[in-house]
Amino acid sequence: MTELWQLTATDLAALIRAGKASARDAATAALKRLDAVNPAINAVVDHRPDDVLARADFIDAAIKRGNEVGPLAGVPITIKVNVDQAGFATTNGLRLQRDLIATSNNPVVDNLLKAGAVIVGRTNTPAFSYRWFTSNQLHGETKNPRDPALTPGGSSGGAGAAVAAGIGHIAHGTDIAGSVRYPAYACGVHGLRPTLGRIPAWNPSSPERPIGPQMGAVSGPLARSIGDLRLALAVMSARDPRDPWWVPAPLEGPKAAKRAAVCVAPDGLKVAPDIKAAVLDAAKRLERAGWVIEEVATPPLAEPSDYQTLLWLADNYDAQVAAAEREGDPAAINVLRNHRERAKAFDLAKFSTLLTRRATLVREWLAFFEKYAVLVMPVSGELPFANQQDMRDEKSFAEIWHAQMPQIGLPFLGLPGLVVSTGLVGRTPVGVQIASSRFREDLCLAAGEAIEAGGTPPSPIDPVTA
Repeated sequence: MTELWQLTATDLAALIRAGKASARDAATAALKRLDAVNPAINAVVDHRPDDVLARADFIDAAIKRGNEVGPLAGVPITIKVNVDQAGFATTNGLRLQRDLIATSNNPVVDNLLKAGAVIVGRTNTPAFSYRWFTSNQLHGETKNPRDPALTPGGSSGGAGAAVAAGIGHIAHGTDIAGSVRYPAYACGVHGLRPTLGRIPAWNPSSPERPIGPQMGAVSGPLARSIGDLRLALAVMSARDPRDPWWVPAPLEGPKAAKRAAVCVAPDGLKVAPDIKAAVLDAAKRLERAGWVIEEVATPPLAEPSDYQTLLWLADNYDAQVAAAEREGDPAAINVLRNHRERAKAFDLAKFSTLLTRRATLVREWLAFFEKYAVLVMPVSGELPFANQQDMRDEKSFAEIWHAQMPQIGLPFLGLPGLVVSTGLVGRTPVGVQIASSRFREDLCLAAGEAIEAGGTPPSPIDPVTA
């Protein structure tokens, strides 16, 4: 018998709206699942069961009165601990922020609540949300439910681990250099980084972010089905006047020919054989679904990746270092130390040159997507890394950063990216990344659905502990 926590968000919401299950039933199932599996993976680091059940009862009462409760009627979800949720600490994985209690919600949280969601808990992130690994000195380490020897990804590692293990049906994450997409890849689920301006976001509890993170960071969903990502995107992207970057773009763009570009090794990236095989297999799945496939070389991606790294970590670098040293988190300090030379050389002239060059690069990519609806390429040059691999030595750190280039480049260009999990190598997940033009998440999702139809890893799963 299928348990409520195993259902897709789409199916569960339909059952609740039809009166065949209650929001309290779904919340109770989610809390029992959390109690059963979270001790092994430490994905959820803050939750209040009484509040969860009270919220579910509120949804049930509204349904009983005949009120519209929204597309996520009673669906349990999780929120990443780096965004404001009223009454909870916006820790961002920091002891420095353990008492930073939000008094109001981030717009993305408000949008999910307006859609009828029930927030079952808050998920872990590395200190400052800097890494593709998830551990910190406040909440501890999150384990990958498919293999504890692998990273769960980061920085939305708690989100990826939670949704893979059946804690919540949709997980909120944030992404500035792969932080939604990489946990989806590492945990064997799907994750969508939307176009900048698609989903409104802002933390009232915190100072305004520097321009680099403003231009690069977005909120996005992780889920076990492409259909649930489509549902999550629709509700998360509702207008909120507090975000000046938000754009009233339609969720469905003009009809486009089913023509997909495929690139196994963008910009000459060294790519592991299993990943090459996954990209080519995804292309075959699309072809079977009626897509025209063409193997191509992409416009520059390594260059945007380098620029995104500078905008993220070199902008306000000294203040970031000072904060990391106050926190005393070795992994956060390691990230900044390994970028010190380039960051210290980043001055106003280089900043101007970078932004000027951005216009040219974006123009090239937009022209590319005039010819192709989507691009299918690797998520990373490597299969998911061993946990804490970035802390081994400088060589390991540099190799990891290089392998992640296909993820890091898209935020600089302002383009959407979707990760679709397609299989397992042993018990290591593998998948592909789909990119498209600005505000064409619909095309990413259409291609993702065709690829998903060819098979995905079993999900949700009981965590593997050894």
